[in-house]
This record gives sequence, C-alpha cells and structure tokens, in this order.
Amino acid sequence: MRQRGRHRRRRRGRALRAFLSGTALALTATATVISASQATVTHDGPGDLKPLTSASEVAGLRLTENMVPQASLDRLAAGMGRPVGVGAVLDGADRTLRDAVDCSPAERRALPVSPTATRAYCWNTDDTAGWRPGAVTTSGDADDDGVWGSNRVILSGWSRSGGAAADRGLARVGFVDAADLGHLSYTWALLAVPVDGGRDYRGLVSHVSGMVWYQDKLLVTADDGDRSALYVYDMNRVQRTTVAADAVGRVPGGWSAHGYGFVLPAVGSYELSGGSGAPRPSTVSLDRSTAPDSLVAGEWTLDDGDRGARLWRYPFSTASGHAGLLAAGPNGRVTASEAYTTKVTGVHGVLSWDARWYVTRGAGPHDEHGTLWRQSPDGERGADGGPGAAVCGAADRHDCWSTQTESLSYWAATGEVWAQSGRALFALPLASIDRMSQ
Repeated sequence: MRQRGRHRRRRRGRALRAFLSGTALALTATATVISASQATVTHDGPGDLKPLTSASEVAGLRLTENMVPQASLDRLAAGMGRPVGVGAVLDGADRTLRDAVDCSPAERRALPVSPTATRAYCWNTDDTAGWRPGAVTTSGDADDDGVWGSNRVILSGWSRSGGAAADRGLARVGFVDAADLGHLSYTWALLAVPVDGGRDYRGLVSHVSGMVWYQDKLLVTADDGDRSALYVYDMNRVQRTTVAADAVGRVPGGWSAHGYGFVLPAVGSYELSGGSGAPRPSTVSLDRSTAPDSLVAGEWTLDDGDRGARLWRYPFSTASGHAGLLAAGPNGRVTASEAYTTKVTGVHGVLSWDARWYVTRGAGPHDEHGTLWRQSPDGERGADGGPGAAVCGAADRHDCWSTQTESLSYWAATGEVWAQSGRALFALPLASIDRMSQ
C-alpha cells in the first residue's frame, strides 16, 4: 500500500509540475500591458544599492526594545491556562490547502510568469473572504535544519479587510503543517497584545506585511497607529481559547479570539526611535548568510513616487537569554548594521542572501504582473552577477513576477523561496531566480 501511494504521489507531482509550466506559458501570453512607471524602472534598471550615508537617516532606523513584564504574561497564563507550542496548534489543523490544479484561473494569475513556481497551492475561499493576505515565514527561518522540533511548518499572515468596523485590521496567522507537501493542512491563530497587566488582551491591528520566525520568536510588522514597528511573539506561549465568539479578549465564560481556537499574545515590541520621518519597516525577512544572522527590512514607497525605498538590516542577538530577539544595547536600542537606498519604487518584499538583495515591486493599476529585481551594494556583487530581473515575453519585459507579493522567505535547507500573492501560496528555487535574472 505504501509503495502504490508513493507512486501516486510521484505521478501527481509530475502532473503538477507540468501543469504549473503550462500555466506559466499561458500567463506569459497574457502579460501584455505595462504601465509608464513600471516601464521607467524596466528600461533603466535600478542599478546597485547605494549606501545610506546621512547620519540622521541612519539614526532614524534605530529601534527601542520593550518587553512585556513577565508578571503580566504569567497573569494571563494563569487566567487562560498553561501555554502550548507549535505542535499543539498543528494537531488542530482541520483545513486543507488546494493544489494548483484545483485553483481557479483567477487565482493562478497571481503566480509568477518567470521564473515559474515549482510548488503552488490556494487558500480556501470560505475562510479567506474579507481577509487580506500578507507575509510568509517558515520553520526554515526558525531553525537552519528547516524543522521546528519534529514539524515542518509554514506560517501565513492575514489581516481583516471586511466585516464589522470593529474587526477591521485584526491580524491572524495560518499555521500550515508542511510535513507532506502533497497535502498541506492548516488552522488559524489570532495575534493579540496583552493589556491591563495581563488581565485581558486586544487584537493586533496590522496588515502583517512582514513576518519572520527566528528561533522561538515571531517578529511581525506593525501599523497599529502608534510608535511600534515590530511586535514579538513567543512560539512556546500560544494560548488556547475557551469561547468561540466573535469578540476578542476576556468574555463572559472565558476567553475568545474572533472564533479561533488559539491566540498568540505579544511578549514584546520594538518601537521607532527616530522622528516623524523615520521609516517604518513594512517588509522583513531573515538572512542566515550574515554573521550573526540578521533581520532584513524595507520601507513602503509610492508605486509612482519620485523616491526609491530604504533597505536595511538589524543583527540578531547572540546573548544568553535573548534568543530570537534583536541585538539591543544596554539602553535597549537596536542599531541598523547596514543601510541602503534603492531606485525601485513601490517596494513590497525584500530578501537578502550572500551579498545579493531581491526586491519585489507590485503590479501597478495597469499591469498584469509585478517585478522582482536582484541588486547588490556597490562593489559587493555575488557570484551570479549584479543587478537584473527575470525576462518574459517576446518584448523582453521584466513584469514577470507575481501581482502583490508582500514578503519573501528563503528556506535555506531546501533552497526554496516561499511567498504568497492573493490566495496563492507558492515556492520556487532561489537558483531559478538567479538564472533568469538579466
């Protein structure tokens, strides 16, 4: 029985790869419109990254670490029950992602044209309607062997875009069991922030456009209306809810998280230290090719604006008792170790690996697809060369990437980059991006 099942999976895998290749060819034929703003970048190219040299701008990238008092976390756990870990959440995975062959034509149009996805899935429409997709991170970020305990996991961020006004902006994470890539199951957990000394919690209000799972911490971008730039969650401190209500927080009879069975209360945050012009990180990713490992960040800029984005990185801490957190000084300040500017506008996602930076630009209002540019700092080009982007179509255009990729996550153990666009979750080898870049 196991042998026949393995053969069926192999045949389905070959069929899926053939299907994805055919989908890419079809998308190439339809990717025919390019906006004026996209054309400017396409023809000229963004060139190399330029170091950020202004002392005031570099100082504006500083963050201040603020951890939730342990007493508050203990009080919340005493009220809700003993926290659980990732394995307990995956045990509750009761939904299944659809393979690419079962995605609709509209969903498949969100996939890249070139290079093509080698794995693709679609989220269910019934539990994503009214929600906006955001960042992706994986157990490949959490640990360099790609496994968290005995689990291979993908985390997918979403924010509430519809429903009652009180629910707008609520943030949740899909915990995806990726042990069998031919059958991805998942469940949801709400992101929250403790209040009143741990006697209650509120929902995090953020688009979750950036998210990195490093060691036992999950760092999530924040647009919560305050100075917070990143919220920090402990993957060993997931709380079970006791009431399946739409409300968030303490309710008559127990604890609720917008109907979900799990909630992650924040254990800390990083606040912006600079003035009003300080950039807020809108996309983040992990770079394990640096020493120490680092958090890569990029700001959001207008698609048709006259200014490119700032890209920078923070080192992770190597201090005892500071696992998964950024390297903060005695005053709690976190300083950027590198900072650059790119000519790319409308930046959505950023990834850095081995002196190469990969920057995605979303599709404009008249574009079929976005662009993924490869750049390097001046004089630091990697083995695969300097600036470039994938080419597609007879006109050698660069609008080949997915429509709205918020973030990129590199799973070093497998060599794959994971991302999502619309209801499509997909992966492709980083090597294929470098091969296609011109």
